[in-house]
Amino acid sequence: METVSILGIKITSAEMQEIHNEISRLIDKEGQSFILSGNIHGLNMAKKYRWLANFYNRSDLVRVDGVGVVLGARLLGNQICSRITWADWGWHLAEYLAQKGHSLYLLGGPVGIADRAAEMLKNHAPGLKLLGTHHGYFEKKGPENMAVIEKINRLEPDILVVGMGMPLQEKWLLEHHNAIRAKVFITAGAAFEYFAGTLKRCPPWMGNMGLEWLFRLMQDPQRMAKRYLWGNTVFILAVLKKRLGL
Repeated sequence: METVSILGIKITSAEMQEIHNEISRLIDKEGQSFILSGNIHGLNMAKKYRWLANFYNRSDLVRVDGVGVVLGARLLGNQICSRITWADWGWHLAEYLAQKGHSLYLLGGPVGIADRAAEMLKNHAPGLKLLGTHHGYFEKKGPENMAVIEKINRLEPDILVVGMGMPLQEKWLLEHHNAIRAKVFITAGAAFEYFAGTLKRCPPWMGNMGLEWLFRLMQDPQRMAKRYLWGNTVFILAVLKKRLGL
């Protein structure tokens, strides 16, 4: 799989099947592995937080998670694969994991959402070894945090999917992955809410035009305005400055 650098952050140009094959390879090898989401929001925060930039660049795979990253790569002279969003990918991933017999655990989201997401995924992919779930609204340090980790460790999933939003999920993983008995860690943002049906997908025509961000902005303008209007502008300007050598 090819990797490119966008504003100093590694992005992996990989099609869906390549990602699936890599997950199996990572499960079989020694040690722990990380698959992160590469989107404009994450790349902007990586400029602010050096620890996050370092985490991106030492991870095993950074999935193309937004049309803005594809555009940024093109402006810098790189052709990369199309975006693979969790809302689309998750169903295919569930089918693949069921076929291969890999197990997983869902951690994150509001109370009850991961449970509902697990139910929907197992209905979609019978035989999926989804071992357990826990919501993301727990204290990230202290006894409650350790109780969550112990719950995961009793099940020892091949894959831990963490959906707490960025950069909380990455920070929590960095601080606690050594205590967790899982092989592959994958960040998921708000993916569980899509699987559970509490977040709506944009119309297909908007998705095909790369306008899913606009749909999310219209759904929740107060929360998403800074992320998309300001964040997208900052990112594109930074890419253009890089392209022009400024």
